Amino acid sequence: MATEVGAGGERKRGVDVAIIGGGIIGLSLAWRLAARGCSVCVLEREEIGSGTSSVAAGMLAPVSEVESSEQGRRALALALRSAALWEGFAQELEAAAEASIGHSQAGTLMVARDEDEARELERQLELRSALGLRASRLLPSEARALEPALAPVIRLALELPGDHSVDPPAVLAALRSACERAGVQLRCRSEAVGLEQRSDQGAERTRVLAGVRLAGGELVAAERVVIAAGAWSGALGLLPEQVAVPVRPVRGELLWLRDPSGSAPLRRSIRAGRVYLVPRSDGRVIVGASMEERGFERSPRAGTVYELLRAAYELVPATYELRFERVLVGFRPGTPDNLPLLGESALQRLYLATGHFRNGVLLAALSARLLCAMICGEALDAADAQLLASCDPKRFAAGAAGPGS
Repeated sequence: MATEVGAGGERKRGVDVAIIGGGIIGLSLAWRLAARGCSVCVLEREEIGSGTSSVAAGMLAPVSEVESSEQGRRALALALRSAALWEGFAQELEAAAEASIGHSQAGTLMVARDEDEARELERQLELRSALGLRASRLLPSEARALEPALAPVIRLALELPGDHSVDPPAVLAALRSACERAGVQLRCRSEAVGLEQRSDQGAERTRVLAGVRLAGGELVAAERVVIAAGAWSGALGLLPEQVAVPVRPVRGELLWLRDPSGSAPLRRSIRAGRVYLVPRSDGRVIVGASMEERGFERSPRAGTVYELLRAAYELVPATYELRFERVLVGFRPGTPDNLPLLGESALQRLYLATGHFRNGVLLAALSARLLCAMICGEALDAADAQLLASCDPKRFAAGAAGPGS
């Protein structure tokens, strides 16, 4: 149990782990740590689950996210491992919270609207075949037999049966409930403004992490601290110079459409280029997503909304009849190599769990597993240890050789 030493020398009880950030990564880790018997406090400057996690489309789609670069291969290894964990993670979470998280296993169709996109789709099929991933080539008639709402102009499609999806707002609500039931302290409107250190009681009298200072002056004493603040992780203003957090916001807009009948016109997720449509069981269709380097600009842009609606109509003409419900703006936490920062930082007992870019929901199950094992001193098998090494936050420190070094 952590302690805080007050001005008069008194000791106050603290927590084993303080987590800064109440999104899907922070809550998943808190839940897993509490199951190991750790006392945990989650500090969120706004409302729990109100950040970018609530804006996500919720695709658990490692096969449709494949890129051919070396960094893309590393990201694929993380994504495939986490996707394999998600079924068990979802079952445990729904049981712990006694609530559904909207887990759909219907798969994804990648479609081409013209000859150029069809040639690219053929290349994508070759890439997935070379990597041993499940993907089937479909003629337009076969694709429309699976999804009759698809536009007649579709030239080619790939079926990816291994891709799943969840409903992020439902996941966040379930995680909040599971954390509360496990004894996690969830503190809203608690903005972290500094990290506190104290003198170690050992012979060397070194300085060690003591906790988190909040905006109101309160010190949350903690044995360990985790930064899980998403795109804001690099802009908190509380990290020491030796801790490199090269996380930037990558802005994205996403639309909620709804079929008033309560039945979405699709069963599977549909992707074409960077545009996707994800159906929900309550009649919603999620359309996303733009990707812009505009900092933390929160206002939606009319042009972006128009482009997303036009693309959705070109893929699924039935979206024209759906009700426009919401436009949401989120900020993906990007890193220079698009891999997460996961592990202990250059400052002892300070951990990072951020930089998940487009795959925060997908990578939540694996991130919680790996970092929980590190914090609790549990052994990992060789494969998981290698994945964790590829996400080492210290790879961006001066003189570092790069991921997995």
